[in-house]
Amino acid sequence: MDEPIFEPLLRRMRLARVLPTIARHRDCRLLDIGCGWEARLLFEVEPYVREAVGIDFKAPEIEHPKLRTLAVTLDKRLPFEDQSFDVVTLLAVLEHLSHPRAMLEEISRVLRPGGEVVLTVPSKAAKPVLEFLAYRLKVVSQAEIRDHKEYYDRRSLHEIFAGTGLRVERHAYFQLGMNNFLCATKI
Repeated sequence: MDEPIFEPLLRRMRLARVLPTIARHRDCRLLDIGCGWEARLLFEVEPYVREAVGIDFKAPEIEHPKLRTLAVTLDKRLPFEDQSFDVVTLLAVLEHLSHPRAMLEEISRVLRPGGEVVLTVPSKAAKPVLEFLAYRLKVVSQAEIRDHKEYYDRRSLHEIFAGTGLRVERHAYFQLGMNNFLCATKI
C-alpha cells in the first residue's frame, strides 16, 4: 500500500514523542489501538514490552513471540478482559472515532489500576494545515483527513476524559502546536 510522502515523517515524529513514555514501562503488556496496516509501533516497542497487541480494522496478521494483531472494528467493546494491559496507545486515532468517549471508557476498563494511556491527536489548529497538505499539496492522505471527525485542544481533551476513570497527568502540544500529546493514568 503506497502512502503519501509526508506520512512516514509524521509517524516518526509521533513515535519519537511517545517512545520515552513507553520505555518507562519496561516489561509491560501494551495495547496499540489503531495499529494501522503495518503495525509499525509494535515493532518499535518490542524491546520494551513483555507483550504487545495491535488492533485495527486493517491490521495485518502478525504472530511473533511478543507481538500479535487482531482485526477489530474500533466502534465496539474491546475484545479483552478487564485490567489486561499496563499501557494503551492511540497514536493519531481518537480523531477518527465516532464514539471517542466510549473508547476511553473501554480503555479504562482494560487498563490495570495505575496503567497509562498515551495518545497523540491533531490539535484544532492543525485542521486547515492538514487539509492544505492533503487537498492542495497531496503530501498526506486525503482519505485520512476526510475521516477526521474531531480536532482537539487541551480543554476538549480534559473534558472528554472527565468521568472515564482516567486522570490526565500530562498534556503538551508538539509539531509546532499541530498535535496534542497526552498521558493519563487509570484511577
